[in-house]
Amino acid sequence: MNPKRITSSLALALLVSVLCTWLVSRKMQAPAVVARALPDARYVAPSRQLQAGEVLRSENMELVAWPVSHPVDGAFATTAEIAGRVVLFPLSKGQPIVDRDLSAIGSGIGLAGKIPDGMRAIALRSDEVVGVAGFLVPGSHLDVLVTYRSGTSPEPVTATVLQDAVVIAAGHQMEPDPEGKPSAVTVVTLLLTPEESERAVLASAQGSIHFVLRNGGDTSRTHDGPMQLSRLSGEAGPGAEPGARMAPRHAASVNRENRIEVVLGEWPQSDWQQHGKRQGESKPSAEQAVPAVELAARPDGGPRP
Repeated sequence: MNPKRITSSLALALLVSVLCTWLVSRKMQAPAVVARALPDARYVAPSRQLQAGEVLRSENMELVAWPVSHPVDGAFATTAEIAGRVVLFPLSKGQPIVDRDLSAIGSGIGLAGKIPDGMRAIALRSDEVVGVAGFLVPGSHLDVLVTYRSGTSPEPVTATVLQDAVVIAAGHQMEPDPEGKPSAVTVVTLLLTPEESERAVLASAQGSIHFVLRNGGDTSRTHDGPMQLSRLSGEAGPGAEPGARMAPRHAASVNRENRIEVVLGEWPQSDWQQHGKRQGESKPSAEQAVPAVELAARPDGGPRP
């Protein structure tokens, strides 16, 4: 075998391998060079952790760099766009602020900024018992019951007037306790529609209000009628009309005579043995005796034939 030809083949193979290696490395490095060449986007983010209800100001906002290849929908590029708006949810430092995290423009600060369009916030009185031992916290779901007396029936009635209402504030708290501790409050604020607000005000004016806590994931609604005292005691069936009473039970009539015995003189033999003899009295003489008169009556009250 010719040594020159072997040497030429090896040199050619080495040259080809070097060329291929250079082309592959160029292909692999090209995207990285392009990515580094692209500028970063800048979004408005909190300069510290923000809690719900806080107002955005220049001192609690900053601009953060964000990869332009991953844009954030609804984010803001300048702090002037959102200055004065209220935070609806807790935000972490460096997290780009988006429009859904903020209250509507012109909605004000505090609780008003958390009320969605078309909804209303109404406060109802509460205590440790009505408020489920303090476990009603912002975000809880509950039913509202009222106990009252209607004009058509003297019986007290308990009815469900609201179902799956959301607590927007408990006392002055608009966020639940981070550790989940209950807090006894005297006022609970619910997020309701205008019609539900009217029902809540009317119910609170008619009788006593009670809150019934429910699972936040339970959105089912019941259609049971109001509960009356007669139904609670079992005197009326579940299908009875409101205020209906069951007919009183009468004892079975007994077919027997009512016997009335009037004694004017001598005791009858049987009665003297039961009364006079027992009490040590002597039987009256024949001269002192007056015949006994018996009156008997039929069960219907008429005289005995």
